[in-house]
Amino acid sequence: MSSEISPDNFKKLASRLSDLLDGSERDEIKSELMRLDRLVSAQDFWADRASAEKLLGELSVKRKLIEEIEGLEKEISELMVLWQLAQEAEDSEEIAFVSQELKSLESRVDKLHVDRMLSGEYDSRSAVMAIRSGAGGDDATDFAEMLMRMYLRYADLTGMNATVLDSSQAEGAGIKSATIRFDAPYAFGKLSVESGTHRLVRMSPFNAAGKRQTSFAAVEVVPLIESSDEIAIPDNEIRVDVFRSSGPGGQSVNTTDSAVRVTHIPTGTVVSCQNEKSQLQNKIEAMRVLQSRLLEFRRLEDEAEKRKLAGDVKASWGEQMRSYVLAPYRMVKDLRTEYEENNPDSVFDGKLEGFISAGIKWRAQENS
Repeated sequence: MSSEISPDNFKKLASRLSDLLDGSERDEIKSELMRLDRLVSAQDFWADRASAEKLLGELSVKRKLIEEIEGLEKEISELMVLWQLAQEAEDSEEIAFVSQELKSLESRVDKLHVDRMLSGEYDSRSAVMAIRSGAGGDDATDFAEMLMRMYLRYADLTGMNATVLDSSQAEGAGIKSATIRFDAPYAFGKLSVESGTHRLVRMSPFNAAGKRQTSFAAVEVVPLIESSDEIAIPDNEIRVDVFRSSGPGGQSVNTTDSAVRVTHIPTGTVVSCQNEKSQLQNKIEAMRVLQSRLLEFRRLEDEAEKRKLAGDVKASWGEQMRSYVLAPYRMVKDLRTEYEENNPDSVFDGKLEGFISAGIKWRAQENS
C-alpha cells in the first residue's frame, strides 16, 4: 500500500527536535533545574518575593522546555511504530490517523522553534500593553475595545495572567484607551510583535446609512520593570493626581479618590491606574508601568534606534501593520509578515498564535 509518509518524515522531525537542544545543552539545563529546585526549597526563599517569583518563572520555563522536548521525542518514536504496524496491516484508516498526528507533531515542533527565537534582552519578561483608539470616531473606540477583549482572550487561552490596570470609556461606544499587564514568562517577547497600528474595515453599526467604515487603533507593548533595572525617577520630575475610579468595581473602589494618574514631566508620559482599592497600591502600580515605559525608551536610545516609541504610533492611514476586514470580504492580514487568516471571529476571540509566531519569525529575519 502506497503512502505519502516515509521513515524520512519521522527522522527529519526528530532531527529538527534535536536541533533545539543538543546533549550538552540539555544536561546544562537539567543541572540548572536541580540548582533552582534547591534554591526554591530554602527556608528564606520567599524573603524577597519579587526575586522568588522571577526564579519560579525561570524554573517553570526551563522545566516546560525539557518536558516538551522529551515528550515529543517519545510521541515521534511511538507514532513511527504505529505507522509501521499500519503499513504491515495495510490499514488505510490507521495510516490516515498517523498522517494527521504527524502534522500535529510538526506544528508543535515549529512552535518550539519559534519560542526559541525569543532571546532578546527583555523577551523573557512580563509585559504592559497600552491600547488607544485612533481615527474613526465611534468605530475606532469600539475597535479599541474589541482589541482589548481579543488580547484578554489570548491571555486566557495561553495561560497568561492579564490584569486591566486602567481603561477610559468613550462617550459613545467602546473605550478611548486601556492599559493591561500580562504576567507570564516571555509575555513581552510574544506580545511585542503586536505593537503598531491596527486597522478595521467593516459595515459600521454606528452609521445609519450602513456605509463601510475604516477605523484605527494603536497598540504599544513594553517590558515590565524589574527591581534590578534601577530606573530612578526624581520626585520633581513627576506629577501625581488622584481621582475617583470610573470603571467597574466594588463600593470601596468607586466611592473614594483611589485612582492615580502619574505624569512624567520631561517626556510627557502619562500613566493611570485604578485597578487596586487603595491610592497607595494604584500609585505603586502606576509608577511601575511608568518605569517600564522609560526602560523601553532607554533601550531604544542605547541601541540608537531611530524608530519612534510604540506610544507615538499614528493610528491613521498609511501606518497600519495589520488589517481586520469584515466587509466586503472577511480576512485578517498582517502587512509585515503577509500572514493572514480568513476567520476574523476566531482572531477576535483570541486565537493569535499564527500571527504572533509569524511576527517572531519576521522580527528574527529583520534582525539577522
